[in-house]
Amino acid sequence: MEYAKGSIGRVFSVRLDHGDDLLDELENLAKIEDIRSAVFVLLGAVKEANLVVGPKEDTVPPETQWVNLNDVHEIIGVGNIFFEEDNPKIHLHSAAGRGTAPVVGCLRGKSEIFMVVEVFILEITGISAIRSFDEGRGFAPIIFGKI
Repeated sequence: MEYAKGSIGRVFSVRLDHGDDLLDELENLAKIEDIRSAVFVLLGAVKEANLVVGPKEDTVPPETQWVNLNDVHEIIGVGNIFFEEDNPKIHLHSAAGRGTAPVVGCLRGKSEIFMVVEVFILEITGISAIRSFDEGRGFAPIIFGKI
């Protein structure tokens, strides 16, 4: 286990509107505001989204399974923001539902908002952390450094 101890810095309350792309808008905000480390929660609805819903088999690196949402779903999520190769990287796990059909997974790619999504971002200060791609694991885990 590795960890870093920090404090809550700035707090952002964000409204994303109908037609916006959820992940693009969060990445753009992180660039504009120089949010290097943060955690966030969100709620609202998406019209279209793609979720990784787990590995096809129990292997590392995993081959991912996808679910594509092509109609309106209510959504809640928790995620974080850390930089990878000088760009903010959003890692967002979400639960999306329509009627009685919930789906839970890691939201990636296009994510078009339906009506509104509200996001509450808590910046983490006092730590140095980035994402760095690990070929053996097939993803970019958080790597902690010294300030």
